[in-house]
Amino acid sequence: MGLLSRMATILKAKMNALLESSANPAETLEYSYQKQVELLQKVKRGIVEVVTSKRRVELQAARVREQVSQLDAQAEEALAAGREDLARLALQRKQIGQEQLGDLEQQLSVLEQEQQRLTTAETRLSTKVETFRTRKETLKAQYTAAEAQVRIGEAVHGLSEELADMGLAIERAEEKTESMRARAAAIDELAETGVLVDLTRSGEDQLSRELKQISASRNVEAELAAMKERLGQ
Repeated sequence: MGLLSRMATILKAKMNALLESSANPAETLEYSYQKQVELLQKVKRGIVEVVTSKRRVELQAARVREQVSQLDAQAEEALAAGREDLARLALQRKQIGQEQLGDLEQQLSVLEQEQQRLTTAETRLSTKVETFRTRKETLKAQYTAAEAQVRIGEAVHGLSEELADMGLAIERAEEKTESMRARAAAIDELAETGVLVDLTRSGEDQLSRELKQISASRNVEAELAAMKERLGQ
């Protein structure tokens, strides 16, 4: 598994964990996108560092190559002057320079491969980040639309329940009104037929008056008799 694949796997695992725990998927997607952008920036900085190192080694190799060329020329000059010892010393230094140049060229090869690998990873990651950004925006829009639909549905449902409650209240009020009207009509009818007696009326019916007169007469007679008995009459 390459570096880019490992990073993608880690990001995917973290994003899944966040989506499971987050109340707002849009915020989680935005957070994941920012993390991918940060990763892409790290890869780009890695490329810059590798290229900088490669340029430094190239300059060092150029200097060594120039020294080797100078030592070769000095060896020829010394040999032409009959100084074989100096020619030998120059060639020995040339040999050391050539070995150093070989090491530098090997480092350049490694750095070139590293630059190519990072450049390929950066290209792939850029494509993935851009694809994720487009998908993120689409998902955020869909989530916002779905959230709005839920809120509208909840509002409509709540309004329907309120209207239903209002309908039941009106129905109960109408039933009570009809019942009250029926009761009033029944009272009027009973009053007209004499079934109901108005207790607040000051007058009394004939039967009551006659009974009341009989009772009063009896009381008078009883009181008169008692008085006679008290006087010995």
